[in-house]
Amino acid sequence: MKRRAFLGWSMVALTTRPLFAMLNDDKLNDDKLNAASEILSRATSSGQLRAAVVFMRQGRMVFQRAFGEAKNVDATFLLGSISKPIAVAAVMTLFDQGQFGLDDPVKKFVPEFHGDLKDRVTIRHLLTHVSGLPDQLPENANLRKSHAPLSEFVKETIRVPINFEPGTQYEYSSMAILLATEIAQRISGIDFKEFVDSAVLRPLGMNHSAFGRGRLKPEETMQCQVEFGAIESGGGSPDSKDWNWNSPYWRELGAPWGGAHASASDVGLFLDEFMHPSGKVFRPEVAKLMIQNHNQAGLESRGLGLDVGMSTSCVHCSEKKFGHTGSTGTIAWADPERDRACVVLTTLPAGNLKDHPRQLVSDCITSTKATE
Repeated sequence: MKRRAFLGWSMVALTTRPLFAMLNDDKLNDDKLNAASEILSRATSSGQLRAAVVFMRQGRMVFQRAFGEAKNVDATFLLGSISKPIAVAAVMTLFDQGQFGLDDPVKKFVPEFHGDLKDRVTIRHLLTHVSGLPDQLPENANLRKSHAPLSEFVKETIRVPINFEPGTQYEYSSMAILLATEIAQRISGIDFKEFVDSAVLRPLGMNHSAFGRGRLKPEETMQCQVEFGAIESGGGSPDSKDWNWNSPYWRELGAPWGGAHASASDVGLFLDEFMHPSGKVFRPEVAKLMIQNHNQAGLESRGLGLDVGMSTSCVHCSEKKFGHTGSTGTIAWADPERDRACVVLTTLPAGNLKDHPRQLVSDCITSTKATE
């Protein structure tokens, strides 16, 4: 690629060493960055992707670039499940204040959630996907079709049966994250969308982010390629037009499990708070707690709201890696050992696409092989 591919580089602080010499110290070099850019350029030029933005940071150096319909690097995307760790970070500000303990039973704060196995579910179980709650509710489609508020999803989550003894099995659960944010809302007395904005987004300077649309303008947010959407979002069916990922209903709902909007660099700011805790959101000890595995041996490794395994998403990263992916076509990870972060936001849902551009970029950046 030509040198214009590096117009996205910005110097965060001056150093005494040449740019590429610094990058070559850890094998994140100009060839890899060019290759990553080429992947997204080709994907948008061919129409596979409508829009994408990539953000990468290594040490003091930042690379970011917009592609396709994304007119600049501040374009915002529907994050999908990358919303979860941001929501959990807001919940954890209350833990930092001593408002709850991780092993407190959920029923302590949500008395309606009780009986049999539900009595044994703790807040830690909710945050690490071992509560026994399902990912999506059996009534999910009907709730969305009727434009139900989040309070209706909460009511159904409280009613739904637990699938197994809490803590003994792993089952990814969007509804567990919802219930955790309901606890935060009850403790704080503040609507969760407003709470996460004041507790996390504003303190970190995430000015191009919101749960729901918040202060963002509709024209600033990229539209998902819903024809390839996940089943829970309507699966591309024309009948789901008024409740799918692009509908005003979903965009404004602010679902804690998948309804946040953000720019790639804002997600980078969020990741950096765990690699270099500033104390703007919570004490550094809490940040470290969130990126530690809390599940018992034999279960999938999970931090608090964060994936600390990333076994397929960040193959060549160190054991300290953490991050999350989103079904809307997004990926974000950080590798503290290399002081490196990577965020790729796209409009193409992940689905069953084997070689999704988000993953190709991630693999390109983490590869230990020389780039041809």
